[in-house]
Amino acid sequence: MTDTARPAHAPADHPAFPSRKVGVLLANLGTPDHYSYGPMRRYLSEFLSDKRVIDYPAWKWQPLLQLIILTKRPFSSGAAYKSIWNEELNESPLMTITRAQTTKISAALSERYGDRVMVDFCMRYGNPSTPSKVREMVKAGCDRILFFPLYPQYAGATTATANDQFFRALMQEAWQPASRTVPAYFDHPAYIDTLAQSVERAYSKAEVRPDVLVCSYHGMPERYLRELGDPYHCQCQKTTRLLKERLGWGDGDLVTTFQSKFGPEEWLKPYTVEHVAELARQGKKRIAVIAPAFSADCIETLEEINEEIKHSFTGAGGESFTYIPCLNDDAAHVAALSTVIGENLAGWLD
Repeated sequence: MTDTARPAHAPADHPAFPSRKVGVLLANLGTPDHYSYGPMRRYLSEFLSDKRVIDYPAWKWQPLLQLIILTKRPFSSGAAYKSIWNEELNESPLMTITRAQTTKISAALSERYGDRVMVDFCMRYGNPSTPSKVREMVKAGCDRILFFPLYPQYAGATTATANDQFFRALMQEAWQPASRTVPAYFDHPAYIDTLAQSVERAYSKAEVRPDVLVCSYHGMPERYLRELGDPYHCQCQKTTRLLKERLGWGDGDLVTTFQSKFGPEEWLKPYTVEHVAELARQGKKRIAVIAPAFSADCIETLEEINEEIKHSFTGAGGESFTYIPCLNDDAAHVAALSTVIGENLAGWLD
């Protein structure tokens, strides 16, 4: 229930307005509503039609997408989602985890700011949609919104398209709230420290120390770096370097790779699925894999890393494969994200 009141000194017939709040809107990539064909096709069509994700001319790309790719891919992607689906809540793990993150961040911010802040989450693709959540915040009295894409490293295909959708949502509002977007936080000390803690915990539990830590980031076409100047590759490399320095490790203890290649173009290298096999052939029989570009476990980590990439490693002679989960709703991660949010709310809620 939103508290409403007429402005001071307003006439009796003046409409009441909700009490002023600051909205904090967390955003993640998105998820299909179900792993069956129809919901999968709708989700994939929205995702793969985004010009930030696939920038081919529509006249060339859309016939291929709608007539060929989307007749087959919903089945294979649906099977992958089914293998990790949260059947109890009938939703993907990304939805479950993002909701848990939001609940805990909301509690942390409420301790600091009381009822002056409203925290919620949205998805760039699928539900809950960005426009629907912006509308809810405006109706609830949020005259300022901090929009937080949950991607540590900036990329046009992730951070920028999430921001695009947020700005489009603002265009629908008659009374637009003031807005800010949270920049990439890949080098924030709290994020790096939390990432390092997760590695230290995993290694402390291992019977034998892994030979190499593979830092596997989502990939993108090399062209986006070479021709468009996307900073993602550089920020991934710096994340790995800062993690190495925080852990106090040497250069040979960890490596940067890229996963999830799609389409015929050359993508950022080395490819994770190929590199882990090469590590096994080189005699690195025990590896751990972490995914620093993902704030929450999802199809690319739970299915791709834990199945396809793991099988590539063991099939080449690897013996011990340890997946280190994403930071998810771990208390240290919630604290780190809350710190980033607090810094970006400076001047609004101090």
